[in-house]
Amino acid sequence: QVQLVESGGGLVSPGGSLRLSCAASGFTFSSRAMGWFRQAPGKEREFVGGISGSGGNPRYADSVKGRFTISRDNVKNTLYLQMNSLAPEDTAVYYCAASQQYYPSRGGYTYWGQGTQVTVSS
Repeated sequence: QVQLVESGGGLVSPGGSLRLSCAASGFTFSSRAMGWFRQAPGKEREFVGGISGSGGNPRYADSVKGRFTISRDNVKNTLYLQMNSLAPEDTAVYYCAASQQYYPSRGGYTYWGQGTQVTVSS
């Protein structure tokens, strides 16, 4: 069955960096766009960014553009999210998701991981 398992979350100081990973299995990883989403307490889940099946065409939310970078390793079936210049407003549970499509968009994601907590605080 499809599994998406996130890791790499934790507590980081403002201005710090973290790299999240998402290990995928149970489907043809390279055929699907992948995305990262996040949900802060009391807020709706929001799109962070996405990447095409080949690893190109990255898309980002305006709130993270220039600070976050999405990448993937189709040999290891792993998705990454490099987060730099983290701020308290980046605190959320971060989820990876697999799309029905090859190119990333804000919607159309059918499989979801369980999430990993990122807390930015001094």
